[in-house]
Amino acid sequence: MKIAQVTYSTRPRGGVVHTLALSEALAAQGHEVEIWTLGRGDDTAFFRDVDPAVAVRVVPFEAREGEGVGDRIERSITTMASAFSTDADVVHAQDCISANAVISAGHACVRTIHHLDAFTTPRLIECHETAIHRPAGRVCVSRAVAAEVEAEYGYTPTVIPNGVDADRFAAAAGPAGDAQRTRWRSRLGDYVLALGGIEQRKGSIDLLEAFAAVRAEHPDLRLVFGGGETLFDYRPYREEFDRRADELHIQPTVLGAVPDDDLPALVAAATTLGFVSTKEGFGLAAMEALAAGVPVVARDLPVLREVFGGAVLYASDVPGIAEALSASIDPLSRADPADGQRLARSYSWSAAARAHDHFYRSFLARGGG
Repeated sequence: MKIAQVTYSTRPRGGVVHTLALSEALAAQGHEVEIWTLGRGDDTAFFRDVDPAVAVRVVPFEAREGEGVGDRIERSITTMASAFSTDADVVHAQDCISANAVISAGHACVRTIHHLDAFTTPRLIECHETAIHRPAGRVCVSRAVAAEVEAEYGYTPTVIPNGVDADRFAAAAGPAGDAQRTRWRSRLGDYVLALGGIEQRKGSIDLLEAFAAVRAEHPDLRLVFGGGETLFDYRPYREEFDRRADELHIQPTVLGAVPDDDLPALVAAATTLGFVSTKEGFGLAAMEALAAGVPVVARDLPVLREVFGGAVLYASDVPGIAEALSASIDPLSRADPADGQRLARSYSWSAAARAHDHFYRSFLARGGG
């Protein structure tokens, strides 16, 4: 089967990580796979090497100073649509931008709805709605998000969980990762790590407030943020975050995008992972932390209860997050990491690829629509 996977960026976001890993697993199972993406600025390749068995098509997308979010999204769609050309049996869009683009280019597609967004500007709302209503098939990575889609839109997506490269993060926590973990700890000391950048959906200010509440008991502990590449403009939220950090006399360490080879050791060296997003589709970063034996403090969301069960500490508000952080930091209170490691190992990209293969074949048997 020839499969075209389409994503909106070359940079490390959850949906992009998903696209690469799924594509490589499908290729390993004998499919002919190509990935289409936008290359922003000078990007000509993904943030990490991709298995040569997968063809990569990067569509140039020049940066424009002062461009608004709506205009940037619109240009993203039209740029991809004008370049996209494939004879693939299945076109699989991994986000609302790529779904709009391939539909505009005249292709039927399936789409993974990782989570439902809550946009406020008319063009972004239209983009979001089109990417739910117009695809010919829908996948969600959790039952909780599929239930939201069914309740709000009347569609019943197929549920196919993410895979996890558990061995990679477990290795970073073992003897082979000693040197890299030591380098991170020499630079950062003991730290609470958050991944995905500083943005409202990630609950960054809530984590900041909770960290402030536990700092008195752990004055040497640092708050570290990694990642954050996005097409969207989160400057107002970042300004509010910075203002609040100044008021609390906290100086978070903001790493930005972390090289892919360095990420597992950064996670494995953390004291705990703060994963307090207000919306998630699965929680891949938290699952990777569990694979590395790192405690996770998670927002109490139905989707995270579904995916993680009792393997993480849950909290619903700032006081609860602070209490959970304290428990995860205290060596006497920390849970045995074995349950989380077993959970992470239970998800694999090969299983996800087999499930997608079955979904694609059913999709094609229905006439591709």
